[in-house]
Amino acid sequence: MKEKTKNIIGMTLLIIFLMGIIAAIYFFGITGIFVILGVQYQSIWSLIIFVMSVFILGLVVDVFTGAIAKLTVEILSGKIKPMVIEFLFGFATNWIVIMTVDAFMSSLNLSLETKFIFSLILTFFELVFQDKNIS
Repeated sequence: MKEKTKNIIGMTLLIIFLMGIIAAIYFFGITGIFVILGVQYQSIWSLIIFVMSVFILGLVVDVFTGAIAKLTVEILSGKIKPMVIEFLFGFATNWIVIMTVDAFMSSLNLSLETKFIFSLILTFFELVFQDKNIS
């Protein structure tokens, strides 16, 4: 019984550690993009709240737009058209999420150009790291 408990605790700690690493990579990636784009923020906590808000709201919005995008892409033929449509849906989703979060946060100032570039970068990375079925 003790051996089983140790294994469960060990696996739980490993999963928490790995999720922390993934969250840190996501956070520092966005922080790096903000440094390059010259985004001003009041504190590290405002940046953390922004990143978490974009991530959580993005998951919720992506459920709906992702389903619409998949249905749209399925009826298209070729390789370029589906990729462009998928990119446009992803860009629109990211744009809406970033605009919404920025509207509610006064501790972070994003210019219109920064929102546009940030949406493009997020969309690009989402498509690059997306799971694709190769068949």
